[in-house]
Amino acid sequence: MLSNKNMFKLSMLSLVLAALLSGCQADTAAQATPAVQALDVNASHYHKVQLAGQDYQLFTTSTALQIRQGNRELAQQAGRFSRLVLQPLDTEALLLAAMDVNSNSLFLWRFSPKQTPSLQLLQRRLISSRVVDDLCFYHSTENQQLSLFLMGGRGGADQLLLQQQQQWLAQPLVIRELNIPYDSTACSVDQQSGALYIAEADRAIWRYQAEPEADEGRSLVQVNKPFGQLQGEVKALQLLGDGSVLALEEQPARLLYLSANGELLTTAAVPALAEASGLAVQQQAESVTAFISSEQADAVQQLTLSVPAPATAVRSAKAAMVQLMPTLQTEAASQRGDVIDDPAVWHHPSAPARSLILATDKRAGLDVYNMQGQRVQQLSVGRLNNVDVRYGLTWQGAQHDIAVASLRDDNSLQLFAIDNSGKLHNAGKVATNMVDIYGLCMYQSGKTGQQFVFVNDKSGLIQQYRIDTNGHAWQGSLVRSLQVPSQPEGCVADDQSGVLFVGEEDAGIWRFAAEPDAAVAGEQIILVDGETLVDDVEGLALATHGDNQYVIASSQGNDSYVVYDAVAPYALRLRFRITTNPQLAIDGSSETDGLEVTTRSLGPGFEQGALIVQDGRNRMPEQGQNLKLVPWADILPHLN
Repeated sequence: MLSNKNMFKLSMLSLVLAALLSGCQADTAAQATPAVQALDVNASHYHKVQLAGQDYQLFTTSTALQIRQGNRELAQQAGRFSRLVLQPLDTEALLLAAMDVNSNSLFLWRFSPKQTPSLQLLQRRLISSRVVDDLCFYHSTENQQLSLFLMGGRGGADQLLLQQQQQWLAQPLVIRELNIPYDSTACSVDQQSGALYIAEADRAIWRYQAEPEADEGRSLVQVNKPFGQLQGEVKALQLLGDGSVLALEEQPARLLYLSANGELLTTAAVPALAEASGLAVQQQAESVTAFISSEQADAVQQLTLSVPAPATAVRSAKAAMVQLMPTLQTEAASQRGDVIDDPAVWHHPSAPARSLILATDKRAGLDVYNMQGQRVQQLSVGRLNNVDVRYGLTWQGAQHDIAVASLRDDNSLQLFAIDNSGKLHNAGKVATNMVDIYGLCMYQSGKTGQQFVFVNDKSGLIQQYRIDTNGHAWQGSLVRSLQVPSQPEGCVADDQSGVLFVGEEDAGIWRFAAEPDAAVAGEQIILVDGETLVDDVEGLALATHGDNQYVIASSQGNDSYVVYDAVAPYALRLRFRITTNPQLAIDGSSETDGLEVTTRSLGPGFEQGALIVQDGRNRMPEQGQNLKLVPWADILPHLN
């Protein structure tokens, strides 16, 4: 986790690099002189669109939103609106959003010329979180969400979910709070790549990720002179078909055409406007028509830029991925940052609803949650990484279940005894000779009933320890060592078939024989490909349904989960993401480390078991990490 000081250093380094790069492009973009035409309309924001082959004008004045077809007025909404933005719904309808300046209220309308009335008010919502300076829509075809960014000039933005899986929400839901620079002035989203562009006044243009579960990092697109090509305050942004950018500077009014990587391609002055603030575009085969307006509602200026044909080409939208919703989440970790790592399940012997979820805390120890998501026990034993559970091992003269976790403080195995009530007890440690202990899973031999622990090191070393009892205490002894080429972490063992699966973070999934006297050579069965399975490969789990067994992996690099057959040829069965549950106000999950699957009942709502995942970015609201639970019954139909 970067400190504010380090983030500042990185930003300054970005500026220096931009200065070096801009030396190659400075003054190479000639001042363009396209014909600038004043339209016969005065507006603070202006759009010209085509629906079902007909042209329409949508614009705001100091007193109203107006919609016209030619000289005929179709609709009007009284109010002093700013930042009118549009989102196509289909070939015959648009979604409109604007802010009422006087009340700081968000208005959402649907415009459909074939309906009566053609303009329908969908929402009016007072925004109290910030004074909104710009709006921008984002439609994620891959995650099947339509959202709206509300950007404030004082260093923050809210992402409101409007529609999910083609279902409109009764009320917009804040699904993300984004930290952006103070004095941010404009935003726009590349709908194909999911890139959110933010203008920081006259200083810089930044690129963020628009997906609500995405990383909050940013990259520099352009900066002001002498480091880059910006001169004035950027008041509006628009994205073109190839990801290139139009940026509008306020004073003197100037339009900049930037490539997708931020290179300045051309500029165009707009001398008729003393100040410019509004920008909309219409794309043709080899040109882009820009409509430029001012807050004073002067005459709208129209100019046409010649651009390469690829700039107007519509890139293919990403294919939709299966989206599943969590129905339960645990309490958030008390500390922020990378804290929670790996879950495990302890099944109550007679009452499934009294089962427990264990989760490692990489700073403090082990957290224990009930099936309402409440933390019921904390064991402060040190920095734990992975944990697993097995059943039936005598401790202190009585039958107990066992949980084992990898303890990074001293590279040992931390043992826990679980009594019939579900209370965990510190049952000692087993020393290892590892240098940097990491992942862990347990194995109970289907042949002998003997308990084992597989634990791995960042070097790729995997060790197998036998866990024994003398009736009062537990001991561990090393019985075998395995190896993968680079850093592993997640692993899972099948007690019945005697198979161990290991995730090599940057490479894929390995298969080993799990019995202590088996051969030590493994087989790499699934490869990281950058599309289906994207590194890091993190958590692994097994699930059996009927005659089918599956291995489930956390594909951390693209915030998704992948299900394969657990037997050769290890066919791909499902890719999915865990998305927002608007009804329960639970956010999706992302950047997942560990996960667990059980197909045994965990009580009401989880009668067929659950997938339990660590959520690396816990939102709604922004807080410490936690676990999300998806009913296994919701996953099964997609496997069949």
